[in-house]
Amino acid sequence: MFFVVYFYRIGNFFHRLGLPIIGKFISLINRFLFSTWLPSSATIGKNFTLGYGGLGTVIHINCVIGNNVSISQNVTIGRNIGERKVPIIGDDVYIGAGSIIFGEIEIGNNVIIGSNSLVNKSIPDNCTVVGNPMRIIEKDRTLKYYELDIK
Repeated sequence: MFFVVYFYRIGNFFHRLGLPIIGKFISLINRFLFSTWLPSSATIGKNFTLGYGGLGTVIHINCVIGNNVSISQNVTIGRNIGERKVPIIGDDVYIGAGSIIFGEIEIGNNVIIGSNSLVNKSIPDNCTVVGNPMRIIEKDRTLKYYELDIK
């Protein structure tokens, strides 16, 4: 279901034009039609996908997301109470269903975050993390998440 990202791109266009009211209105359309909060003020790169149409996904208004990022359903990306900054997510990242990412952290490039992981620390490049709290189970992975041969 590409409509969620399509509406985001339209809203982001208006936001960058200096018409944030129109962008917020389009974000509200996403909220009510698709049960996802994908604000037009977030910075999101190319080839961004949301699993199951982004059902239950919440992304902070100041979030920065790189290129080739795939986010499954029911994921929350936000800030911690008292912190001003939100997570910065690199390129070629996969975020599994039900994961929560919060705080003033950076997620490196080519990272896989397993389902239901709680991420509150920065993750270096080329890692796989799982668990609550998260722990690194694989380092120096060379294949991107979309190149893995999963059957």
